[in-house]
Amino acid sequence: MALASMTGFARVESNHNDTRWVWELRSVNGKGLDTRLRLPQGLDGVEAEVRKRISARLKRGNVSVGLQMQRSQADTALVVNEEALEQVLKAISVLRDRLPNAPEPTLDGILGYKGVLEFEEAEDSEEEKNAQIAALLSSFDEALDELISMRRSEGNAIATLLKGQIETIHALSRQAEALPSRSPEAIRARLETQVKELLDASSQFDPQRLHQEAAILATKADIREELDRLYAHVEAVRDLLTKGGAIGRRLDFLAQEFNREANTLCSKSNSVELTAIGLELKTVIDQLREQTQNIE
Repeated sequence: MALASMTGFARVESNHNDTRWVWELRSVNGKGLDTRLRLPQGLDGVEAEVRKRISARLKRGNVSVGLQMQRSQADTALVVNEEALEQVLKAISVLRDRLPNAPEPTLDGILGYKGVLEFEEAEDSEEEKNAQIAALLSSFDEALDELISMRRSEGNAIATLLKGQIETIHALSRQAEALPSRSPEAIRARLETQVKELLDASSQFDPQRLHQEAAILATKADIREELDRLYAHVEAVRDLLTKGGAIGRRLDFLAQEFNREANTLCSKSNSVELTAIGLELKTVIDQLREQTQNIE
């Protein structure tokens, strides 16, 4: 299953008989699935179906859906607003009494008053309304397909980046494992030197106690467990990238686990080389986590 990002855009124009419309869909990152619709009034049934179709195909992201509709004037009739006309005629009657010498109003003058003539849309039959809703939803499906296609295309690009970053993490872990400074022999030799320097500086130290403390420090300096967990997390991410699908949350969790192990590795570091590797690990892991924020 392909990997998908949470960002995308789609725009589809369509029409049915005398009505044209445009669907616009946008999606950005989100913790869950949040859908916001801006539809013309009177499309409650369409709104419910749009939400249903989005939730069936998307798992995460803030999705905005807009619909603009325009009806041709071919199906509109010019009608007289009787109430507005009555108001105009009453006003003319009052003015005639007050201005007896004023010229009589003309018919085109009366009809020219705002609101006297109005365009009225023809009422569609129930069958025609259902046909238009079906056409609306069909074009919405096209827009949703386009949005998903764009999200998957971007997801594929992110997957390529993630694969490169996870291989870098694996390679850095191998470098840390291969450092001569982390071998038991190297740790022992360094601690022995430090103990000898302390004993030479003062006779008040208990040699046996110092050797016990040195053994404890050597144990704490061992990064075997951290390396094993880093390798395990690398395999887990590889497996998720192979399976694909809605894996964003799990990838984000693993990115946090990577960061935890890198921090521990740095805190246990007993050499400049290991510290440098740990810091580079943290940089790559930050980049990895940044990318996982975009994954569905």
